[in-house]
Amino acid sequence: MGTALPSGTPRIACSQRVFPYISAMVNNGSLTYDHDRDGRPTELGGCTAMVRNLNHDTFLVIRYVKRRLTIMIDIDGKHEWRDCIDMPGVHLPRGYFFGTSSVTGDLSDNHDIISLKLYQLTVERSPEEEKRDKEVFLPVVDNMKLPGVEAPLEPMSGLALFLIVFFSLVALVFAIVIGVIVYNKWQEQSRKRFY
Repeated sequence: MGTALPSGTPRIACSQRVFPYISAMVNNGSLTYDHDRDGRPTELGGCTAMVRNLNHDTFLVIRYVKRRLTIMIDIDGKHEWRDCIDMPGVHLPRGYFFGTSSVTGDLSDNHDIISLKLYQLTVERSPEEEKRDKEVFLPVVDNMKLPGVEAPLEPMSGLALFLIVFFSLVALVFAIVIGVIVYNKWQEQSRKRFY
């Protein structure tokens, strides 16, 4: 049995979002934000941030360290950070751009991004981690298929390659033997017609 809502209280389905909403996506340059579905197909995560009509500044921290993307917000004016997104397994190549958007659609108020402060964090990395980070050429997220990004095929094992070549050769020899038998039968049929 559900609980009754007071008269005039809007019902919000689980699939609907309460806006303003902070959403994070990883893009390889070929994806677009799907406004009709509020960016859900390409979203890594998000949270509601009620930042309208506040008398204090609101802050957002985006941190990307060791393939982990975290976003924290301070919207209450108490200088206390609250988690918004924590996504491990984000692989970002070097040399790409950082972008933000405050699209409001047909709303009467506006959302302004006043300033961005970007810092390069110094994090100790092992030589293996350094090499692995340099090998990332396209933005990807572990266990998440981005639209338009094809996962590379895994190389075949030696046994699988051997079996494919072996059975291909057996089929080729079999086809040649069948072809020779059919040709010989055809030759015999041709000789019998002339006698």
